[in-house]
Amino acid sequence: MGYRTWTCPVARECGGCEWLAVPYPIQLSRKRDAVAEALAAPLAREGAELLPIAGMGGDPVAFRNKAASPFAPGRGGRVRCGFYRRGTHRIVACDACLVEDERARPLISAVARAAERLRIPAYDEDRGTGVLRHAVVRSSRATGELMLVLVTNGDALPRGRRLVEAVLEACPEVTTVVQNVNERRTNAILGARCRTLHGPGTIRDVLLGCTFEIGPTSFYQTNHDQTEVLYRLAIEAARLGEGEAPRVLDAYCGTGTIGVCCAASCVGARVTGVERVAGAVACARRNAEANGVAGRCRFVAGDATRWMGGEGTREELDVVVLDPPRAGSTRAFLAGVVAAAPRRVVYVSCNPATLARDLVRLQDGGYRLETAQPVDMFPHTRHAEVVCALSAR
Repeated sequence: MGYRTWTCPVARECGGCEWLAVPYPIQLSRKRDAVAEALAAPLAREGAELLPIAGMGGDPVAFRNKAASPFAPGRGGRVRCGFYRRGTHRIVACDACLVEDERARPLISAVARAAERLRIPAYDEDRGTGVLRHAVVRSSRATGELMLVLVTNGDALPRGRRLVEAVLEACPEVTTVVQNVNERRTNAILGARCRTLHGPGTIRDVLLGCTFEIGPTSFYQTNHDQTEVLYRLAIEAARLGEGEAPRVLDAYCGTGTIGVCCAASCVGARVTGVERVAGAVACARRNAEANGVAGRCRFVAGDATRWMGGEGTREELDVVVLDPPRAGSTRAFLAGVVAAAPRRVVYVSCNPATLARDLVRLQDGGYRLETAQPVDMFPHTRHAEVVCALSAR
């Protein structure tokens, strides 16, 4: 059987889509096998089921709702943009990207051309001089809204108003423009300070019927359609309907997306979300308000491990949902979950290696792993997310 593959003129240099030449069904098979290998020990311990991988329907292209580009000075005042060549900080020019929202690269190029005309210098990372460091584009598949974030080396943005006007003239679909300030000598793209230059400073997206605000620094999954798949599987694994008024902990909650969707899916559910980034917590509270569940959602700014060892010891929990960063959760947090004794734990992971470690800790604490289901959030790469359902023995 012949399967479609895709080509990209900069694929070898960029390296972002390392499996672009691999037919998609084979990509999915490889990812499921990799998850099976990584989770072999916790799966075998009690005969848990590894479910089929949830892949994208149709062509896995133009799915990324976030794009970024560095800027660098070129000859004669040119402003260069594109991708970093794999393993280097040399820029490879790119006018279009197969996996990004089709509006993203033209918008980034429009910023570079306008900056050249206005003589706004690009950032030179070797010298630490110049103004424009990066452009970040965030988009919403559901609403069509489009955000441009201009990352600058300091608060000053000379001829900034004219730059924004030029970009809006070239790309009128842009709904908001934000300046983000990053003065650090670092590989991190974004800094802590933001200033809105045009529009509301946020965009909105819709997941499982709930509307969410996305800010310039908000964590938000980059594949809208597969995020709905991921969250639906997590909510199904939580079995919220088994209790009259289930008390849910949404740990590492970010802007509250999973917790708000849980509350919206189960009328009696009461959700506590914990997130260490204060700005994300404020956004989560607005998201709960916007979706009519603020009375049943409480969001706390704090480290999840510290919260679980402090205030969390006084909480009665029926379900714990956790979606930690790639490093996984902590031994202390998982010990706190075991002590709280919820009837179900749903672990959403982007790293099967740390997931396997944490599943064993939960199993040692008295939880039975029922199912693990891979979800392909990042086609053409090696990466997969996994949703694991555990129950108290």
